[in-house]
Order: sequence, then C-alpha cells, then structure tokens
Amino acid sequence: MVEVTRDLTHDGSQGGPATPRAVGAVWALLILNTLGSAGAQTVIPLPRSLIQMVTMGSLVSAFALALVLNLRLRIRPSAYLFLLTVLLVLSVISSAHLESGFGALFRCFRLALFVGTLWLLSRWWDGGETFVRHHIRAYSAVLASVAAGLVVSPGAAMPELYGGRLVGALWPLTPPQIGQYAAVIIGLTVLLLLGGRTTRGSAAAVIVPSFVLLALTHTRTATLGLILGLALAIGSLVLTSAAARRFFTRAVLCAAVAAVALGSLLQAWFLRGQSQENFSSLTGRAKVWDALLAAPRTTTEQVFGAGLGDKSFGGLPIDNSWLAVYNEQGLAGVAIVAAIIIVLGGVALLRPPSLARACAIFLIGYCAIASYTEAGLGDASPYLLHLTVAAGLLAAPAPALAARVPQPAVQRSEVS
Repeated sequence: MVEVTRDLTHDGSQGGPATPRAVGAVWALLILNTLGSAGAQTVIPLPRSLIQMVTMGSLVSAFALALVLNLRLRIRPSAYLFLLTVLLVLSVISSAHLESGFGALFRCFRLALFVGTLWLLSRWWDGGETFVRHHIRAYSAVLASVAAGLVVSPGAAMPELYGGRLVGALWPLTPPQIGQYAAVIIGLTVLLLLGGRTTRGSAAAVIVPSFVLLALTHTRTATLGLILGLALAIGSLVLTSAAARRFFTRAVLCAAVAAVALGSLLQAWFLRGQSQENFSSLTGRAKVWDALLAAPRTTTEQVFGAGLGDKSFGGLPIDNSWLAVYNEQGLAGVAIVAAIIIVLGGVALLRPPSLARACAIFLIGYCAIASYTEAGLGDASPYLLHLTVAAGLLAAPAPALAARVPQPAVQRSEVS
C-alpha cells in the first residue's frame, strides 16, 4: 500500500506555485493528531499519557511547520474555515463556564491550533488533487500499521472484546476508525482512477488491501458511507465521463449478482451476530441518545451547550455528531455545523462536473452519512480533515504563476 505513494502523491495542481513537499508532512501530522488515544489493547502497552503527548505534539509541530512555510500569513478566503472559526469561538464561550472541567479549555486550545493550521494551509488550495493525494498517502501509512499489527499478533488485532473485529494492535485504533480510513481512501482512489489520475496497478495496491481491512472491521457505517458516497460522486460524472458510466453499470451488475449469490453471507456480515433488539437500537446508541435528549437543561445549555468534552453522556459514547454537538455546543453549534455541510454541498452542486467536484461530493456525502452514528463534526477530528480536503477541491484555481510575473522589458517595448 505504501509503494503506491509516488504515483498517488504527484502534485496535480494546474496553476500557481507548486505546493511545497513539507505541506504533506503538515497534513500527516494533523492526521496523527486525530488518531485519538482510545482503542484496543496493543501488543506493546502504550501509556495513555504517552499517546496524548504524541498526538498533541504532532499538532503543535504541524502548526509550527505550517507557520514556517507561510511566514507572510497568506491565506485564502474560505466560508468553510470562517464557519469553523465561528464554531471555535462558540466552543470557547460554552467551555468558559467550566461545566466540563478545565479539560474543555484544553480542547478549545487544541481546536484553535487545528483551525489555525488549516488557515495557514489554505494558501495552497487550488482546486487540484494535491491534498487528496496527501490524504491517501497518510491514511495508507496508518492502514499499513494496522496490517502489520494483524501479521505480528492476529489475536491482539482481532480480540474477543470487539467480537473478533479488526483493531489496531500497534497503535490503539477501534474498528470504526479503521473502517473510516479504509473507506475514504478506497473512494478517493476509485475516483482518481476513473479520472485517469493514477494507474490501475497503483489503484489496486491501495484499494484491495484497504477493502480487506474494511471487511475485517465489520463496520457498517463506513461501508454504507463508501457505497452511497461513491454513488453520489460517480453520479455527478456520468453525463460527462464514459469511464464513470462504465464503472457505474458494472458496479450495479456486480451488486445484483452479489446480492443473489452471497445474500446470506452478506446479511451475516452486516448483522455481526447481533440480536434483532440490539440491531434495532443501533448497538445501544439509541438508548444513549434518548437519555441525552431527555436530560434537563437550562436555556443557556440548550443554546450554547456544556463545553467541549469527550463526546460521551453518562459515561457512554454518544456516537452521533449532531447530538454530540448539541450536548457540547448547543443549538448554536448544531446550526453552524449544518451550515458547513450546506455551504460545501451547495458549492459542490454549483460547480461544473469535474474530478475535483466528484471527490468533494464523495467526502461531503461520506461525512454527512457517517454523522448519524459517529461523532466528530464539532471538534478536531478526521471528519473535519475530510471536509477540509473537500473545501480545497472546491476552491477556485489559483492564477498561473506566469500571469503574475512581469514580462521582460524587451518584450514590453516590442508590444508598445
């Protein structure tokens, strides 16, 4: 999977100055920061304090490196980053009451560094696929570590605690995390292949192992997000791309055959051995959601929330982005997050058909679908990085460097 990075990380921007290679390092550090510190037991036990030091250190390093690369603080106007900044201000206001403890202010500081780094990187948004390739490269490295853990210790990588689902044995990653990373890079790589931006061999080197890891996680949200997100993205290309039409037709035929021939096997994979009651309550999520909505709140808590926390309620994970935002940033936060999705989706619909637009639609669609059973849209998370890539894809192309460089004096005199 890592061997394909040379092909999939070639700078595909069409105009303006080339993106420095160090920008890829900044992006990888941001992804490392969002890997989190909660997960399964690893082969070599890692203290939580060490994991937090690594993840927070990666964010500080990302901000410092981005600042060095952009000392003149050149940024691009962005409605997406403006809304994230408003969400940050709201988070500080809601956390100032310390209802969630001093940890809420620390999380606000982390979110401030995160958003600040994204502003610094906005200088290199040009509507090209550069950040898509950085995204694929970084998450391919993460999945390579998961695969290595599976080889080194299959028992630790698929523990009974998680029902035999794949987890991170070298770095603590949960099945939903691994499924999310695999689904996102599969979808982006498929779109790059359809757009002729990579070879079949390089694409297969990413898609095949990622699909295997996704299947081993038994993650329904990631699988549905991948299928529906790709359907939306490819649907935006079918009128202008023969390759997209062929792929769509073949995918529908393969899905129909698989549904008939492997129906019982797919159903067993999807149910994961759960009872009907457990499945209908979304693995217990619905009970947490009902309790959260039924909890008494003051008017201030309803509007501004209780401050940034660990995305849990009553000691149980909320696992819903909208309810997590409501709990921590109130109805005002929900409105801002909704505005982010609506603005990005609206801009994508107004853009003419293109590969960049299709990739953006896939990422926006995936995040919108996953938001129902996963938290993360209101704080520094992989989901905000996915949406950042989408925002960069939807940015207007930067003017060509030559258009900004004065012509030689001899040429100007001839024209005059």
